[in-house]
Amino acid sequence: MTSDNNKPTTTDAGIPVASDEHSLTVGPDGPIVMHDHYLIEQMANFNRERIPERQPHAKGGGAFGRFEVTEDVSQYTRAKVFQPGARTDVLIRFSTVAGERGSPDTWRDPRGFSIKFYTSEGNYDMVGNNTPVFFIRDPMKFQHFIRSQKRRADNHLRDHDMQWDFWTLSPESAHQVTWLMGDRGIPRTWRHMNGYSSHTYMWANAQGEKFWVKYHFKTDQGIECLTQEEADRLAGEDGDYHTRDLFEAIDRGEHPSWTLYMQIMPFAEAETYRYNPFDLTKVWPHDDYPMIKVGKLTLDRNPTDYHTEIEQAAFEPNNLVPGIGISPDRMLIGRVFAYADAHRARLGVNYKQIPVNSPQSPVHSYSKDGAMRVQNVSDPVYAPNSKGGPSADGERYPTDSTWETSGNQMRSAYTLRRDDDDYGQANKLINEVMDDAARDRLVANVVGHVKGGVQEPVLSRVFEYWRNIDETIGRRIEEGVKQG
Repeated sequence: MTSDNNKPTTTDAGIPVASDEHSLTVGPDGPIVMHDHYLIEQMANFNRERIPERQPHAKGGGAFGRFEVTEDVSQYTRAKVFQPGARTDVLIRFSTVAGERGSPDTWRDPRGFSIKFYTSEGNYDMVGNNTPVFFIRDPMKFQHFIRSQKRRADNHLRDHDMQWDFWTLSPESAHQVTWLMGDRGIPRTWRHMNGYSSHTYMWANAQGEKFWVKYHFKTDQGIECLTQEEADRLAGEDGDYHTRDLFEAIDRGEHPSWTLYMQIMPFAEAETYRYNPFDLTKVWPHDDYPMIKVGKLTLDRNPTDYHTEIEQAAFEPNNLVPGIGISPDRMLIGRVFAYADAHRARLGVNYKQIPVNSPQSPVHSYSKDGAMRVQNVSDPVYAPNSKGGPSADGERYPTDSTWETSGNQMRSAYTLRRDDDDYGQANKLINEVMDDAARDRLVANVVGHVKGGVQEPVLSRVFEYWRNIDETIGRRIEEGVKQG
């Protein structure tokens, strides 16, 4: 029963319906008739209302806000989003990497930190994490890494032995695994963690000068983390703890914010820098490239429909605006293809027409037709043409992401630089960043994780892996595991 003050229920075509409760039947006790189109619409839509979950980063949440430039970095980039005083609407999605959509928020796992900037020059996406490095440096291993962190084929259970098998056979993982097993492996909330581009990108200024850059979004709430015991308790009591915290904080007016800092490397210095600056398993020490403040990112609006605004949000590192380009980072180059391809498979070829993915700037594209095409196209639908269609302008919008390269085609690791190795930066993280208490927690976290099912011969490789990182930490981990 409705009144003039209530909105009547309608079909998806906007047609008012007679009942929210009763199907159309032959008499009060007879069968349902098949021409009850509203019932059929309800059941058919329900059967189809789930879309495939993301392969990694399936569990997550997010919110909307703004990014405001407070400093002047125009000497490094001509991107309008980073010009002095610019204000840009943003969407952020936070996530875990390995868990499914229903998994607990507080599992030990890196957290995704992906941002969509709705700029005046089109959408710019930064696909990042809450760690400045990653487990691998070559996209050939990415699929295998993700599978090692998910579920076995036989019993469909996550398996610590499988995880350590991959990690110990991939020594480049040492730096990220040390981050993961330390305090920051489980942030207290999404509001209390940093976000990093992790990848190296290119910036180009109005004069055509190029720079290599890394993004650091530093939380203004301060870094806070959960202990393993706290995280395990919350996983049972409130599996959606991080999702709930963000939504309720914004709802009560506590708008979280992050200050963006950049590390900026002159273009030519990459060739001789002591670490390979494009290796995703390495950081640039701040003593070499100090932080440069850029602006502030604030979240102040919750989604009103999680499915349309968060679940269907599509972030992709190939969304690059003029003044920003990619680097020779192999993982980044692989992701430039992989993310957009994943969206086409999960959401359909016209996923950029879903409102949350649509740019706020005009679109003049030659894309045509396909499933779920809802925006009109008009002739001409080909280029080049003499019919008044859009045309590219290489003078106003030159390609920014270019660099010189040469050599034979081969399958090979990066060329080692002066200070390049797989364990050195992980050792510095332990001995120069962590204090004694943090080192104690690191050992306890690793021991607890390894006791959760790691067997020989992987177990012996775990001990060797940690001794390679730090002899003392490796010995303590072995002793802790063998004590039973």
